[in-house]
Amino acid sequence: MDNTADGPLDLAALLPRLAQLGALASRSHLVERVMERAGITLDRPAVTVLVTVENAGHPLRVGEIAKRMQVVGPHVTRVLHDLERLDLARRVPDPDDRRAQLIELTPAGADTARRYIDTVFAWLTEALADWPDTDRQTLSRLLTRFLDDLATHLAATE
Repeated sequence: MDNTADGPLDLAALLPRLAQLGALASRSHLVERVMERAGITLDRPAVTVLVTVENAGHPLRVGEIAKRMQVVGPHVTRVLHDLERLDLARRVPDPDDRRAQLIELTPAGADTARRYIDTVFAWLTEALADWPDTDRQTLSRLLTRFLDDLATHLAATE
């Protein structure tokens, strides 16, 4: 077990908290509650695709969307058919490879993604309203570092 400036890492205390976080998000139907608050009537996978492309800041290939969502490509393709039908996303030529296509959001799709993201931000701001700025910054820094390191470690073990 690695030691830190504050003492050894207590995995016995950390693991139940991580499980609690996952259960809290699932049991509270957090995503569904945010979608309802944002006035979004899509299903969770559709919103996840929209948010994934919006957060990228540029069109993405289906495979890249799937990788970022940690699902298989055919799953994203099925979701994209619905998003295209609803005029929330469209396929555009990849300027670097004319054989490939990218997925970009339509203005309505980008608006839907932004409403979802803004609602999540508002919810988190409310939940952390009593936290000092330094605590919020520390949470952000450490959570980012933890997830990046965990993702790197998991990728190396695959």
